[in-house]
Amino acid sequence: MDPDFLNAFTQPSTLDRFLTEDIIAKGEKRKLIKPTSSNNPKLEELKLFLTEWINRTLKEEHIVVKSLEEDLYDGLVLHHLLENLGSLKLDVEKIALTEKKQRKKLSVILDVLAKCLQLEESQLKWSVESILAKDLLSTLHLLVAIAKHFEPTLALPPNVQVETITIETTSRGLKTSKAVEYITENKENIEAQSKDDAFDELFSCAPDKLDATKKFSDGVILLLLIGQLEGYFLNLRNFFLTPASTMEMLHNVNLALELLAEGGLLNFSVNSEDIVNGDMKAIMRVLYCLYSKYRTEEE
Repeated sequence: MDPDFLNAFTQPSTLDRFLTEDIIAKGEKRKLIKPTSSNNPKLEELKLFLTEWINRTLKEEHIVVKSLEEDLYDGLVLHHLLENLGSLKLDVEKIALTEKKQRKKLSVILDVLAKCLQLEESQLKWSVESILAKDLLSTLHLLVAIAKHFEPTLALPPNVQVETITIETTSRGLKTSKAVEYITENKENIEAQSKDDAFDELFSCAPDKLDATKKFSDGVILLLLIGQLEGYFLNLRNFFLTPASTMEMLHNVNLALELLAEGGLLNFSVNSEDIVNGDMKAIMRVLYCLYSKYRTEEE
């Protein structure tokens, strides 16, 4: 048996259940949150946030959710939630008591939701079977998607990630693989993307006004600026004050990037050749790192 499988489950009862019960059919895959991630404070924060959000939304209908997995699997809460948020009329009974009716109800609800979200089946991070099986990971992905679509201004806790283990039964036994999965968006990636988009727009609107940035391509002004702002003296023997070749310019730029990285100012990769070649976008992003730090300190 794959040792990762044993390491993934710290609670014997969980492991015993997978070894003794026919939970996963042959050829089927199941993705689960590793127990080591279950006590993740950010995960608990998201669960509490979603629970309180559902209860606020359905307060007038006197519906109270206490457990996301236990209270959503039969489709009743999801039915009320979608009718309330999206004014969706679902052609199914409100209460489904048997597993067969619950599966049918969930199928209708999730089909309607997929059309609302404009998602293909391959893009869905949940299924009828996973919700019916009270799978926490699928339930969280589903609720986050609903919240983002119907209440886009809702301040979901960002950067919620969990360690997952995917289990598959094969002819040779259980096969597992581990991964880290984001449930809510990585705020740092979003901010970086927004910053990139802002630079793209800036360069498309006024490229002629940014020619001055090319003066930084030999690294000299950049080094002097870093030294001035960071408060240290750069020995003139460590760089070329009047670089006469591309190699000397690359030396200067590489030194500048090293200083920025050592000072914790550079949080993305930069190709020094781009700067030497006068790539205005690359130069502006480096300058923005310095600007961001000292603007914050002034505030």
